[in-house]
Amino acid sequence: MAVENSVLERRRAGVLLHITSLPGEGENGDLGAHAFRFVEFLADQALSVWQTLPVNPTGSDGSPYQCLSAHAGNPLLIDLDWLAEKGLLAAERIPGAKTAAAGRLAALREAHEAFRQDDRGLAEDYRHFLQFHHYWLEDFALFMVLKARFDQRAWWDWPGPYRDRDPEALSWARRELAHELDRVRFEQFVFFQQWQALRRHAHRHGVLLFGDMPIFVAADSADVWARCRYFQLDENGHPRVVAGVPPDYFSATGQRWGNPHYDWEALQRDGFSWWIERMHTQLELFDWIRIDHFRGFQAYWEIPAEAETAAAGRWVEAPGEALLEAIFNRFGVLPLVAEDLGIITPEVEDLRRKFAIPGMLVLQFAFDGGPDNPYLPHNHSADRVVYTGTHDNDTTLGWFEALPDERKGHVYDYLGNPQEAMPWALMRCAFASVATVAVVPMQDVLGLGRGHRMNTPGTTEGNWRWRFSWEQLRPEHGDRLRHWSHLYGRAAG
Repeated sequence: MAVENSVLERRRAGVLLHITSLPGEGENGDLGAHAFRFVEFLADQALSVWQTLPVNPTGSDGSPYQCLSAHAGNPLLIDLDWLAEKGLLAAERIPGAKTAAAGRLAALREAHEAFRQDDRGLAEDYRHFLQFHHYWLEDFALFMVLKARFDQRAWWDWPGPYRDRDPEALSWARRELAHELDRVRFEQFVFFQQWQALRRHAHRHGVLLFGDMPIFVAADSADVWARCRYFQLDENGHPRVVAGVPPDYFSATGQRWGNPHYDWEALQRDGFSWWIERMHTQLELFDWIRIDHFRGFQAYWEIPAEAETAAAGRWVEAPGEALLEAIFNRFGVLPLVAEDLGIITPEVEDLRRKFAIPGMLVLQFAFDGGPDNPYLPHNHSADRVVYTGTHDNDTTLGWFEALPDERKGHVYDYLGNPQEAMPWALMRCAFASVATVAVVPMQDVLGLGRGHRMNTPGTTEGNWRWRFSWEQLRPEHGDRLRHWSHLYGRAAG
């Protein structure tokens, strides 16, 4: 089948920054004024791509890669000021509500009560939202309300009738918990309203929103609870096998993610309808979509659920070609990017190329081994997105400072012994690459070192909390980006 990819239509550059890392009051950034200002910052530097991490509701560890839903938006990203502007929340409530997650959620409950009394002209939009998102919203709302009802326990620990989705039990819940269900629907309505406003603002400034779709979903999620038949589970809802990766650059024992594996035969029998629905939601949110762990479409690392580490796993082939054909047949041209880092075989490369999906290059990986290292710039190709580092890497300055002196010398020798210090030298290298798209993390834009990384793979503490402040951003940071965007043909127009 002939396929195209709009990601490769022209040279671009952008910044990787999750919504939670935006400045502002409280524990995390949100979809408010700082997000709009960040769009304008990108446009001012002739940058046209804003890449984020997944924006779905997270569990207690805050990981956007272990979310409660593959479709829903995270209510903690909702801008409370928007609710005040709509007359649904008292302005004086906002400063205190933003200080903690519990405060934000309490404010959303108040806004929902106000909406029930007076919809402020939003009723028609709300009805349209409920109708358009029915394919996931009802299951998600029921999952969240029951999870709260059962003290936030994992769904497989709920009373049997609710765990097993007994029709009578669910009918009772829909009737008796109708108010709570409507609150969850309202929160999602507000999130999607705000997201679309941000997306329109980005488009007016020539900026594309680049999202991230994990290949797997969390075991304790609305997706697994509502569609058990699509996952390899035992009779009590526990995974029989779980996902991860074998030992690699990041971990000597591999990574045991714990996500349940798909029952690919069941998915294929249903025409991959679950995946098509998932892609539908992602395309509503994002202009481009990165598929995290793309190699899992060709073969995935299957770990026995009882194993303590990923080292006990094995590779199992997946029907990735049939899946991608079904998705492309449904949507036509798709703006996908493959996260193809790690152990990549010729079969994975063939699958990526068959569907014209650009892969990733990470410059921090370029200086191990010899001149045939695929991440070295002289081995780059246009069908790629190049990064200095990702959310899983240390900052470029932190990475470089941890290298032995001999390796530091090798890096600078390869780069032509530039006068620029790190991370600027590697950032320029990314912009100069023949890869069609270049993306740099915001930490590198700000020249930050150790202590500012977003995530350390294989760990569960201290991740996903990094934020920047506008005071850190100096004029020379923007000047450098703008100059490189024009110099290396990545600016619009």
